[in-house]
Amino acid sequence: MPFASVNGLEICFHVDGDPTGEPVLLIAGLGVQLIDWPAHIVEGLVDAGCRVIRFDNRDVGLSTVIEGPSDAGAVFDAMLNGGEPDVAYGLDDMADDAVGLLDALDVQAAHVVSASLGAMVAQTMAIRHPDRVATLTSIMSTTGASDVGQPTSEAVEALLSVPPAPGRTSHIEHGVTMAKVWASPDHYDIDELRVLFGRSWDRVGGNQAEGKGRQFCALLTAAPRDAALAELQMPALVIHGTADTLIALNGGERTARCIPNAELIPIEGMGHDLPRAFGPTILKGITELIFTSARATN
Repeated sequence: MPFASVNGLEICFHVDGDPTGEPVLLIAGLGVQLIDWPAHIVEGLVDAGCRVIRFDNRDVGLSTVIEGPSDAGAVFDAMLNGGEPDVAYGLDDMADDAVGLLDALDVQAAHVVSASLGAMVAQTMAIRHPDRVATLTSIMSTTGASDVGQPTSEAVEALLSVPPAPGRTSHIEHGVTMAKVWASPDHYDIDELRVLFGRSWDRVGGNQAEGKGRQFCALLTAAPRDAALAELQMPALVIHGTADTLIALNGGERTARCIPNAELIPIEGMGHDLPRAFGPTILKGITELIFTSARATN
């Protein structure tokens, strides 16, 4: 896969679809590699005529690994005690990476489709660089406000669980155990999850736990985006599952209320994942947003 030099980093990316199609930038979630986007989402966008750009965020996949603290517990303690959290970077930096990739690919503005932490990055990108975001799709995410989007106690316990013993098998089983806590209850497949976690391990030769920790620290220290989201002008769509235990539905509801004229699509029974069963609904919403906006622009 190719790399782009962005903000002093090497960002790994992959492009699918018609080079002349509407450019769609996919921004993935916490510790998620570009290969982890479900094929039915990528292929559905390509079939609709889009040019789909995926990439590894900094500290994950084949992109540059950042040196620096990765202890979320220490960040929590500092914030609770009024101290200054020690973090390697913030969501602003990750958003600027996404813009830098568009620069490298000579894309003036993209339709940004994002999930979970990736949607927090995308929201930040839209706030900091509104001219680079043609449309914004925020999936299973929140504004950063402390009164919405909070995980269940079980999800918190899974997030803060003891890391697995070293090794591929332990990594896979730990990932499956955690994913089951927030996956769509009637639509997750344990065998598919094992393949997913095994493939991610094999691509990088490890679990990249420290990089995931640094991304989590960036999330924890981000200021709420409610007021800034209210200033956005681009067409926006918010998608959220009613069964999401990792980021509660009211996080998506708040996001949609903050962004002027944003559409909210709540999906009954969807957790914190993108199973094939909900693919048609998700793709319909995204492609209608993209092509309605493109027709209005042209």
